[in-house]
Amino acid sequence: MVPQNKFFRIGFGILLVFLIIWVGVKISFVFYPLKVLVQTLFAPILISGVLFYLFRPLVNLLVAKRVPKSLAILIIYLGFALLVTIIVIFVAPVLQRQFTELINSLPALLQSIVAKGQEFAESELFNRFIDSFNVDFNQLSAKVSDYLVVGLNLLSSNFKTVIGFVANVFLLIVTVPFILFYLLRDGDKIRDGILKLLPATRKKEIKNILTKMDETVSLYLRGQIIVAFVVGVLCLVGYLIIGVDYAFLLALAAMITNVIPYVGAFLAAVPAILVALVDSPFMVLKVVIVAVIAQQIEGNLISPQIMGKQLEIHPLTILLLLLVVGSLVGPIGMLLAVPVYAVAKIIIVHIYGLIQLRFNPPDNG
Repeated sequence: MVPQNKFFRIGFGILLVFLIIWVGVKISFVFYPLKVLVQTLFAPILISGVLFYLFRPLVNLLVAKRVPKSLAILIIYLGFALLVTIIVIFVAPVLQRQFTELINSLPALLQSIVAKGQEFAESELFNRFIDSFNVDFNQLSAKVSDYLVVGLNLLSSNFKTVIGFVANVFLLIVTVPFILFYLLRDGDKIRDGILKLLPATRKKEIKNILTKMDETVSLYLRGQIIVAFVVGVLCLVGYLIIGVDYAFLLALAAMITNVIPYVGAFLAAVPAILVALVDSPFMVLKVVIVAVIAQQIEGNLISPQIMGKQLEIHPLTILLLLLVVGSLVGPIGMLLAVPVYAVAKIIIVHIYGLIQLRFNPPDNG
C-alpha cells in the first residue's frame, strides 16, 4: 500500500517534477519549434503589451465621447506618430551630435580618467587608507582587472544581441501596430472569451480577480514609465544648469536605468560622474548634488503620488534578483529584471487567488 502521509506526497511531487525536467531535456528537440515561436513573438508582444496599457485610457476616453473605437485607435496612432516625429526632428539631432562627440573623445576621456585614477592612487591619503586596512593593492588591482574583463565580455556579447535586435527593428515596426490595434479593439472580447470557458459558479469571482490584476499591472507599467520620464527630465534640467558635457545622453541614461529601483539611481550616476571627473572635482560634486536632488524628488514626491503602495519589493530582493539576472543574461537583462519580476509577482498573487477559489467554493448561503 502506498503511504499517504504529507512528507511522502511532497517528496513524490518533487521527484515527479525532476523526472519531467529530465525527460524534457532528453527530448528537447521536440520543443525547438516552441522555442523559436517564443523568441520570435516575445519582443512584439512585450512592446505591444506596454503600449496597450499606455494607450487604452486614451482610447477609452475617446470612446466615452462617442468616437468609434477603431477611429479612436487611429487618432491615437496619429498623435503618437506626430509626437515621435517631433522628437526625431528636435531631440534626435542633439542626441546624435552628443553621441558622436562622445565616441570621438572617448579615448581622451578614458586616458584622462586613468591618469586621474593613478594620481589618486599615488596620493598620500589613499596610501594611508590602504595601510589602515592592510589591503594588498596589487591583488586588488588584479581582481579589478579580472572583473573588467568579465564586464567587457558581457558587454560584447550583449552588443551582438543589440545588433541582432536592430536588424529586427523593421519587423517590429510592421507587426507591433497590428498586434496593438487588435489588443485595443478586442481586448474585452478576449477576456470575455476566456470567461466563457470557466465554470459558471465562479465566473463572477474570477472576473473580479482578472479585472483587479489587469488594473494593477496597468497602474504599475504606466507609473514606472511616467516616473522614469520625470527623472530623466529632472536630470536633464540639472545637468544643463551645471553645464556638464553630454547632458542629453546622461539624462537619457538616467531615464532608462530608473526602471531598476534603488540600484538604477547609482547606475545612472556612474557615467555622469566619470564625465564630470574629466572637468574638475567640483563638477563631480555638482553632478552628485543633481543626482541626489533628482532621486529625492522622485522618491519622496513623484513615486508616492504615481505608484503609491500598490507594489512593494524589498531592496534585498531587488539586489539578489539583479545579481542573478546579471550573471545569467547580462546588463540588458538587468534592465528588464525588476519590471518583469514585479509584473510576474502581480500575476502570481492573483493566480493564487484563483487557486483558492478552486479549492474553496464560494459561499452561496
